[in-house]
Amino acid sequence: MTMINDLVGEFNLITRDIFGSGFIPLHRPVFLGNERQYLVDCIDSNFVSSVGAKVTEMEQRVAAFTGAKFAVATVNGTAALHIALQVAGVARGDEVISQALTFVATCNAVSYSGGIPVFIDVDKDTMGLSPTALKQFLESHAEMRTTGAWNKGTGRRIAACVPMHTFGMPCRIAEIAEICAEWSIPLVEDTAESLGSFVAGKHTGTFGQSATFSFNGNKIVTAGGGGMIITNSEEVARLAKHLTTTAKVPHPYEFVHDSIGYNYRMPNLNAALGCAQMEMLDAILSVKADLALQWESFFENRKVKFVKPIADCKVNHWLNAIVLDNAAERDEFLKKTNEQDIMTRPIWCLMNRLEMFKDCQTDCLENSQWLQDRVVNIPSSVPDGALKKV
Repeated sequence: MTMINDLVGEFNLITRDIFGSGFIPLHRPVFLGNERQYLVDCIDSNFVSSVGAKVTEMEQRVAAFTGAKFAVATVNGTAALHIALQVAGVARGDEVISQALTFVATCNAVSYSGGIPVFIDVDKDTMGLSPTALKQFLESHAEMRTTGAWNKGTGRRIAACVPMHTFGMPCRIAEIAEICAEWSIPLVEDTAESLGSFVAGKHTGTFGQSATFSFNGNKIVTAGGGGMIITNSEEVARLAKHLTTTAKVPHPYEFVHDSIGYNYRMPNLNAALGCAQMEMLDAILSVKADLALQWESFFENRKVKFVKPIADCKVNHWLNAIVLDNAAERDEFLKKTNEQDIMTRPIWCLMNRLEMFKDCQTDCLENSQWLQDRVVNIPSSVPDGALKKV
């Protein structure tokens, strides 16, 4: 482990040079815009809950930035994905194709909808769902019926496909969209981590029926919490907003609800914070691109693979990642960096290894396992002083 000891020593020096002394988090929020003023304005307006002008403004800002026609704000990203899947038609007992290499919220949302995850392998270079693996799985295990695609082995309908753009790195989403269209499978993108990432000039999340973002405290833009559904379908947007607001039929004073709904609306206080963050997004993306170049240069000289986007993609660099040679080196790097108060973390445990998803169908997951053993996230916050106050 001499190589790891040397690497950690040099890594510690550059990390302290970039981020300073003390504990270095993986990704912290930065509040240098109008956050404080918008929160005060929100309190002064007396609209602090799920009704207020800032909620509408946040929806408009996200729609405009991504190029989507509609956006529906939610209380968090998991709630957004739950509703997006329900609107897509996922019902109890249906299957939803996704990736095992993802955060658990992806699969939890599938389960909330009554769906059963099916785990397909990822590509090594994107860490996202592999269109090749998806095509092979469907050709081997699925058949088309008048009601859509069905799994021949389980006898269940394949109701949706949910690829995830890992750490903000776009997967081969255009190819996935073509395959889903060929098989009449609704495509719902998990874009929780990829606000500010584009494929051939088109924002992630605009390739399928809908997509969902997260504004958790560790995301590139935070509202403290919060999420968003984006779509180009007026019908999808209308139904999503209806279901996230307890399915209440509009009326000046009567309380009539026409279906099972959810109290999933984003509070105005969170939206106020989010609006100020959206104003800073372009500047944040620029600073994070510079930081990624620093990391790329550092690791290139030390023969450690720094994860970069594939061709024709612009990435938000939410969480930078490196790939070590094996699990032993990964574990040693994680241990020594965290002991020095520099937060690093491994990629997620594969979903099919968790107790609640252990019986789900998978393909070989060869690349997923390879990445799980080797990928490490490194500090990716906006460095102090890199952004000017507005």
